[in-house]
Amino acid sequence: MEGGSAFAQFIPLILIFAIMYFLLIRPQQRKLKAHRAMVENLRRGDQVVTQGGLIGKVSKVKDDDEIEVEVAANIKVRVVKSTIAQVVSKTEPAVDTPKA
Repeated sequence: MEGGSAFAQFIPLILIFAIMYFLLIRPQQRKLKAHRAMVENLRRGDQVVTQGGLIGKVSKVKDDDEIEVEVAANIKVRVVKSTIAQVVSKTEPAVDTPKA
């Protein structure tokens, strides 16, 4: 009887962890994965919003973790990719058409 009551004491902890996983951890992981995919797919011409609230157009995708955003005419700002909060409008990818 002693072993059964010890296991019964851990059931509420296991249930709490399972609830926390499905309500908090898993949705956060999905959101992080979606953000990572959005940042990796940034292209020149995309209009973006940074976490600081700047709205601009991507003028150059630099190295691994940096882009150049044009916030006004001839005013460009270097931004770390991970600080992009949202892509407002996407540019269409260039389609290679065969020349006749």
